Amino acid sequence: MATPLPRPAIERALAELAGWTLDGERAITKQFSFGDHIEAMGFVTRVAMAAEKMDHHPELTIVYNRVSIALSSHDAGGVTQRDLDLATAIERYA
Repeated sequence: MATPLPRPAIERALAELAGWTLDGERAITKQFSFGDHIEAMGFVTRVAMAAEKMDHHPELTIVYNRVSIALSSHDAGGVTQRDLDLATAIERYA
């Protein structure tokens, strides 16, 4: 099982991930906007494929052209390096 990262380590990593924020102590989040619903769905598909390769399961909320993502390693009870790695991968698809 992964170990949750301490808040200072998460905050340092988020300084390199534009727009991502720490939601309490248990998740990192970001909202993405696209031109239309099809673009948003294409993005979600790419995120889902990256997450599957990492054996990770992000929380995704889709409303027309907006996608909200919350990353947390539920088995660890907080944010782990795996969440930060997935956020980095997601940024490449945005």
